[in-house]
Amino acid sequence: MPSASTPILKVKDMFIRRDETVILDRVNWAVQPRENWVILGANGSGKTSLLRAIAGYLAATDGGIELLGEKFGESDWRELRLRIGVVTNSFGSMVPICEKALDTVVSGKFAQLDLWQRGDVADQRKARRLLKQVDATYLANREWQHLSQGERQRVLIARSLMTRPKLLILDEPCAGLDPVARRDFLVLVDRLAVSRSAPALVLVTHHVEEITPAFTHALLLRDGRVLDSGPRKTILTSKNLSAVFGTPMKLTGSASGLRLGFTNGNPSR
Repeated sequence: MPSASTPILKVKDMFIRRDETVILDRVNWAVQPRENWVILGANGSGKTSLLRAIAGYLAATDGGIELLGEKFGESDWRELRLRIGVVTNSFGSMVPICEKALDTVVSGKFAQLDLWQRGDVADQRKARRLLKQVDATYLANREWQHLSQGERQRVLIARSLMTRPKLLILDEPCAGLDPVARRDFLVLVDRLAVSRSAPALVLVTHHVEEITPAFTHALLLRDGRVLDSGPRKTILTSKNLSAVFGTPMKLTGSASGLRLGFTNGNPSR
């Protein structure tokens, strides 16, 4: 059993290469209990590849991953994967269009989409509780094809919580949401973060406006390498974000509302 001081996730010297292309270059990163992380990077920085490696869908060329003290390659990653919740837009195309939201949530118990079984009464009862937790009780019997993008994201969050994961990864969850739906979704994420049995959160984005007060730490990636990582107050600076996106930028606002804009000169901090 992992102790209270055991990192929830530990990535050590992660190196991924395909043919002549280096995708991740010696990435080191650890998520400790009671930490919520945001991963920031431009397109092609390695964010998605890092997530796929953590979930066991992309094999590393070198380096290692530990989840709750269990090492990839030494433990059954199919079982460990049940301790990782993932919410990503790529799941949307994998859900049958006529599947009801309640069944989509139940499928999270098995970490399998397009599930051919409905689950037992206890599974459906739990799924209803989770839909209520994400303010989506009214969606239980609605088919996937009739859900808005924001409603789909709520259903996928409920689905990801079926196994009471220790780590919940939100992969660009606000993509495709209108401003109101995005605001409501981020309020939900903040509320989830402070719940009694909340998992550690990892938000993957390239929009600082989506970083809510719930997120305590930041990992910055550029060209497959870690540019910087640590407490968000010291990591999220104009200088660092300019380096991440490769152009002068200025970060403004506070923990309750960050903004990132372009500048004509060098960022001061």
